[in-house]
Amino acid sequence: MIQTLSVPKDRAMPTSSLYERDFHAWANEQAALLRQGKLNTADIEHIAEEIESMGRAERRELVNRLTVLLLHLLKWRFQPGRRGASWETTIAVQRDDLRDHLRDNPSLKSTSGEALTDAYRKAVILATGETGFPKSTFPVECPWSLEQGLDDAFWPE
Repeated sequence: MIQTLSVPKDRAMPTSSLYERDFHAWANEQAALLRQGKLNTADIEHIAEEIESMGRAERRELVNRLTVLLLHLLKWRFQPGRRGASWETTIAVQRDDLRDHLRDNPSLKSTSGEALTDAYRKAVILATGETGFPKSTFPVECPWSLEQGLDDAFWPE
């Protein structure tokens, strides 16, 4: 008599199916395989995609924080009568968070020029909506450097 073993469904499915069906389970399984040195069993292609995705997420975080900072610097510059503690606080927090993010991800500094350009484009769109001013009110290119934006003493007048 031949005895068959019952294999749990998660183990019977190829790794890529688990990746598509239950990312959390897939991630835990892949971490265990990597820790055990079982690279031939690991889902290398999806692991590589996820690592690249993590890098893109860090860049998006940089652009998003720069966008908020630049939006508030634009409002500070173009709406002096509406300056207040709330804008000041937002600018201070974004500067602090950006410095932390760049410290934690120093290689992002090499893409900061492109990130500043992307963030400024978005900040102008947001500033147009929030101020009611036409887009032409704002400079076409970002008038400030990253260093100025991060400088606690810098306040555009």
